[in-house]
Amino acid sequence: MISYEYPLSERIRTLLRLEDLYERALYFIAKADPQEHHVALLCMFEILEVAGRADLKSDLLQELERQKQSLESLRDNPDISQEALDNILWEIDRTSSRLFQMSGKVGQELRENEWLMSIKQRTNIPGGVCEFDVPSYHYWLHLSAEQHRHDLEGWLAPFLPIRDGIAIVLRLLRESGKASNQTAVQGVYQQMMAGRIAQMLRIRLKLDYHCVPEISANKYALNIRFTTQEAAQRPKVFESDVDFELTFCNL
Repeated sequence: MISYEYPLSERIRTLLRLEDLYERALYFIAKADPQEHHVALLCMFEILEVAGRADLKSDLLQELERQKQSLESLRDNPDISQEALDNILWEIDRTSSRLFQMSGKVGQELRENEWLMSIKQRTNIPGGVCEFDVPSYHYWLHLSAEQHRHDLEGWLAPFLPIRDGIAIVLRLLRESGKASNQTAVQGVYQQMMAGRIAQMLRIRLKLDYHCVPEISANKYALNIRFTTQEAAQRPKVFESDVDFELTFCNL
């Protein structure tokens, strides 16, 4: 099965982008090759850009507090595991505390690092970090993998409370929906929203279908068109029926 997630608000779109960037950064930090550590640093610069476009800290604190109050109302509900409830509430309290302790703008520590900002500026130029452009960076890339990881983890550390807050919000969002089985007749599916409120859609289908969903949605209707790509041709509608799972997620 392959899953596709489609955000229905700018806020969720930003959280999904950051989640993807954090995963890539941490993946490449754990590697040993200097070129992989270069990619990790590029991901970190992207996190800095995306996180700096919105008041993420305030938004996450408000959302975590809202979810905490909602979860607290489930106390003594016999259908709810009290141990699982205690665990998620503990995670929310810990993450909220770490977010609250963050000072200044997200990523301020990196912005104040003149060496890193000089590298970031050069990365906007194609091929702009060659050894003759930034000799000090060329030297850093030749240090040990252990030194790279130490530095990269230190530079990423101030962003981790944001990562943890995003992880909790997206986990609760994903768990909020109930999947339903649907069929796109000759690759096309439409559903009227009829007042349904959702922040994200999730579509799951078998990899046996050689197609991908193109999604458009507003408060009135959801339209999904499954398309297939052949070589360099423009995508065209998949002409067979497609069975898939559809989930509306909303906090």
